[in-house]
Amino acid sequence: MFDFRRIGSLPPYAFAEVNRRKVAARLAGVDVIDLGFGNPDIPSPDIAVDALIDAARQPANHRYSASRGIDDLREALAGRYRRRFGVELDPETEVISTIGSKEGLSHLMWALLQPGDAAIVPDPSYPIHIYAPVIAGAEVRTAPIGSEADYFDVVHRMFHDSWPRPRVIIVSFPHNPTAATVDLGFFERLVDLARENEVVLVHDFAYADIGFDGYRPPSLLEVPGAKEVAVEIYSLTKGHSMAGWRVGFMAGNRDVVAALAKLKSYLDYGTFQPIQIAAAAALNEGDDFVDNVNVVYQDRRDILVDGLADLGWKMDRPRGTMFVWAPIPGPYEDLDSAEFSIHLLEAAGVAISPGVGFGPSGEGFVRFALVEEGLRIEEAVGRIGHALDRL
Repeated sequence: MFDFRRIGSLPPYAFAEVNRRKVAARLAGVDVIDLGFGNPDIPSPDIAVDALIDAARQPANHRYSASRGIDDLREALAGRYRRRFGVELDPETEVISTIGSKEGLSHLMWALLQPGDAAIVPDPSYPIHIYAPVIAGAEVRTAPIGSEADYFDVVHRMFHDSWPRPRVIIVSFPHNPTAATVDLGFFERLVDLARENEVVLVHDFAYADIGFDGYRPPSLLEVPGAKEVAVEIYSLTKGHSMAGWRVGFMAGNRDVVAALAKLKSYLDYGTFQPIQIAAAAALNEGDDFVDNVNVVYQDRRDILVDGLADLGWKMDRPRGTMFVWAPIPGPYEDLDSAEFSIHLLEAAGVAISPGVGFGPSGEGFVRFALVEEGLRIEEAVGRIGHALDRL
């Protein structure tokens, strides 16, 4: 009856059938170990919870806030970047608070893109990286993720072979879903490409704080001159385990920050102010908490990867993120990723994400989220061993 201008271009949710069966299994009394949805289970830091309670008791904090974030919050993010990356940010002009990273990225695409424009995004990809440009009316060029060197070459070739020339390049490392990582040299080459061609780089740095085995994910903004062409999106969801709080940031090029601030001033009044106050406390005093979160995820990664390897299911050991990206094991290659995910759910009571949900090149893979305690992951490995009788 109605023609929905932006919604019509969105495909059906790729995880819908797996999620439907997961809900049905739980309603039937099945103890499902959910390693599908990347929803952090580690409790948020006490410093944030305590600050939230105190701030929420102050009636002055119940009023509208500022859409770009209160001063203390933007200053706290600048302090975190100074300590963690050695990057100096002007909290007044180079930082804006967002209502989680998805909101920030989506509205940023509205400010940067319109019909007739193009953007380069990774493939496979966290879905919003593809569909935020689509919702803005732009064309999407998908760049297959491979090795660090290969991926830059793919982006470089795609940029120069595309018409219209892309106005935006979106990257995200450590990468969801593949857990691919890069070093600073990759960003240096990317900044050179952007500066030579007047392109805006957008780095979704959701897993900035999750690195293993001595690997520390670099910030794009560490590259000299990056702030001339780039912005970075940072979130408290993963490292600070504050997913439901919806606190994110965009930092970097002041003109891009100002553009998003102008758009957001028409759209929202920011996150509830006590949450902003609590988030500032987490950023200022939560460095040790983040380090401990890394230890937890690394332990869980080892339990999963080593346990599945013992069964004969081999996969790469990721250096970052809270995910493990695994090829469908050879004896089950006759199943697509959705079918294989449903098989594990029904035969083992273990929920995972089919790779095709992250784009066409994700087919043939599945993603595990490390969002259950270690003992539960051990149990999941045992169940998988019984379910995969062809390994």
